[in-house]
Amino acid sequence: GPCTECSCSSGKEPDKDPSHTKKKENGDRLCVPKIFFGTRTHKQITQISRELQRTAYSCVPMTILSSRDYTCIHPVVSNSSNRNEMCVELLEGKHGKSCSYYHGAHKLSEHHALQPAPMAWDIEDLVSLGRKLRACPYFAARELMLGADIVFCPYNYLLDPQIRDSMDIHLKDQVVILDEAHNIEDCARESVSYGVTESQLRAAREELELMVSSSIRQKHHEPLQAVCCSLI
Repeated sequence: GPCTECSCSSGKEPDKDPSHTKKKENGDRLCVPKIFFGTRTHKQITQISRELQRTAYSCVPMTILSSRDYTCIHPVVSNSSNRNEMCVELLEGKHGKSCSYYHGAHKLSEHHALQPAPMAWDIEDLVSLGRKLRACPYFAARELMLGADIVFCPYNYLLDPQIRDSMDIHLKDQVVILDEAHNIEDCARESVSYGVTESQLRAAREELELMVSSSIRQKHHEPLQAVCCSLI
């Protein structure tokens, strides 16, 4: 049967406490863990959310973390090959411009269709509603994580420490489920790997040579220049 701690057990409204804590009768704090469900691809998240709709837990507070490639709806940024960089530049107002979709993210995260949701939703539902409200699905999904009982995301959101930090994911005392875990090794290798082209190496070498010839932090730039030369 349903557990005694989650909102679906009694049909009551989900707990709004972002830390997911409740008081025991003796006054101690009881921590209710989140479930982080990691999958190999974004497409699999859609399949799993559909399966969740068929269960007794379909109305449990949830969210889906995904990249800007799938959730950015800004007309310029979404069509760029550097979505992450352009998004950050807009948020920092580097060129005197800002993102109106980002400032409307709370409208989406607080929308009745998502919180508490009548049933589980997927990325397409989130993006579609975001376009309707002119609100950012990427940041709305992150806001929803605070009150979510279950969080769906790709493997690397759980395995890559840099992504965990940037997304404020804390796995201590939480429940982690990895779907098709035999793919973890490949994902772990990708998380600590980086691809670079020869033209990028040559451009880096030229910039480093300029730094060294200009006596700018030579002891730092000379070893990097040697690495570029050896790789080329």
